[in-house]
Amino acid sequence: MEEKELQKLVEKISIDYFGKLFRHKASFNGRLRSTGGRYLLGTHNIEINKKYLDQLGMDELIGIIKHELCHYHLHLEGRGYQHRDQDFKVLLKQVGAPRFCRQLLDKPKNRTLKKLLIYQCDKCQLQYKRKRKIDTSRYVCGKCRGKLKKAKEILL
Repeated sequence: MEEKELQKLVEKISIDYFGKLFRHKASFNGRLRSTGGRYLLGTHNIEINKKYLDQLGMDELIGIIKHELCHYHLHLEGRGYQHRDQDFKVLLKQVGAPRFCRQLLDKPKNRTLKKLLIYQCDKCQLQYKRKRKIDTSRYVCGKCRGKLKKAKEILL
């Protein structure tokens, strides 16, 4: 789907579900990571995350557009357009828009795997689970003051 098609789709959804014209710009923004779309208060434009269309399909995209149009129309009317406002919640239900979008299937490439480090005392065998490395030459067991050593590392 291209930007022109997105613009026409947003305009159609605005008329069909809200009975009002969408007079601003709708575009894809590839830099959005944690959200399906956003309404820009200053310009009144709507930006959509294209990954949602690619991975979750047209139905999810339409839901995101409806959600952002709720922000758009309520803001222009001077009514409560934020997630916490009653006007916003009521309009979401009327048009069948989701309050939150679903999660994407893949994780961003720049995130690393989480790991769990397990340290064990030489004397009493007590285990310590840590997310970060510890300096075993500086720290000792809190129970018996024995020497700690790295037992294993688990990837989560």
